[in-house]
Amino acid sequence: MFKIKHLLILSFTVLLLGTSGCKSSFEKLRLSNDVGRKYQEGIRLYNKKDYSKALILFEGLAQKYRGTAEAEDLNYYYAFTLYRLKDYTTARYKFKEFADTYPASKNAEECRYMGAYCYYLDSPKSSLDQENTYKAIDALQLFINLYPKSDRAVQAAQYIANLRNKLETKAFENAKMYYELGGYDVTNYKSAVVALKNAQIEFPDIKFAEEMNLLIVKSQYMFAKNSYPNRQEDRFNEAIGYYNEFIEAYPNSKYAKEAKQLKDDSEAGIANAKKVLAEQAAEIAKYNALEKKSEKRKDSTTNKIDIKNKS
Repeated sequence: MFKIKHLLILSFTVLLLGTSGCKSSFEKLRLSNDVGRKYQEGIRLYNKKDYSKALILFEGLAQKYRGTAEAEDLNYYYAFTLYRLKDYTTARYKFKEFADTYPASKNAEECRYMGAYCYYLDSPKSSLDQENTYKAIDALQLFINLYPKSDRAVQAAQYIANLRNKLETKAFENAKMYYELGGYDVTNYKSAVVALKNAQIEFPDIKFAEEMNLLIVKSQYMFAKNSYPNRQEDRFNEAIGYYNEFIEAYPNSKYAKEAKQLKDDSEAGIANAKKVLAEQAAEIAKYNALEKKSEKRKDSTTNKIDIKNKS
């Protein structure tokens, strides 16, 4: 029994030592000082689409090849390896660095374009913060300015159009959010009007223009409807003004019937506000009359008491 146990322990130890002492050929190369072989192997691995291993070698070589003739090609492959691994944040930095460092290179235009394209790929969905979207537009526009005759400039312009469409959607969704929150705070309706108008100033050709103009009428109407009676007439009149602008711009709109109803409701709101204010004025006048009458009675009683006291 002891012999069997001893043999098992010995076998396990030999296996463990054999495993720990045996390094893969890739690991041996990674730890070696043979930079030329590492460089060639990195390119071979890249072409085989083994990007993770290629990146390990390229990262180790970046400093060692700095300032050499091979550095240009190495940095080109390095940037594309990052791109293939979908590390767009680091890739765009490396592409830009390449274009700035080697402006006369045959690959400078491609790398400038790829840096901008990585910004494009990093642009988030419309519901999130759009800082990268604005940066992508700037980077793509810079590429177009630098290479206006390039075939890639056409694609860059299309990417800009896509990004602007995303920004338009974001602006519209933000304005709609204010309208939807209006039930919790009436001032959100006014904020919706402001946000919608600002979006139209920023994006004059926004594809949501017709729907946005209707939403301006609706937001202003709801703001007026939920205001105090003494503020309603002016605010309903603003809603009617927005309706007039809407129907002038879109006489055949599919929203025309809904917009007309908002106009009619605004006019009814003005009439009702005037009626309420008139009733309030009448109540105040009635109260003031009663107060005045009460004061006269009080004065009359006081006079009678004074005359009686004097006599």
